[in-house]
Amino acid sequence: MDMVIKLGTSSAVVIFTKSSCCISYSIETLIRSFGANPTIYELDTHPNGKQMEKALMELGCQPTPAIIIGKELVGGANEIMSLNVRGKLKQLLIRANAIWFKVEQGPLQ
Repeated sequence: MDMVIKLGTSSAVVIFTKSSCCISYSIETLIRSFGANPTIYELDTHPNGKQMEKALMELGCQPTPAIIIGKELVGGANEIMSLNVRGKLKQLLIRANAIWFKVEQGPLQ
């Protein structure tokens, strides 16, 4: 479990996935569409993937996808989609310093 927590806090956005999971790919694409660059760990190809999958389940998360944003386990695809539909995913990514936005300024006077 310590490995998952350590990896999950190494980047603003971390996605634990499996290479064959199309839902994980969709979540990764959604997060990238905001300009974030998530760190991806594919459990089926990672040398410690089985242990990481077990640790994610112990944390109460279905193993794939499991998304950590701002060092906090957000959950899986359902939680990410819910945040997006409610317009809260972008704010969460901003607070985690995963994305930045440009403040438009009016003309100088």
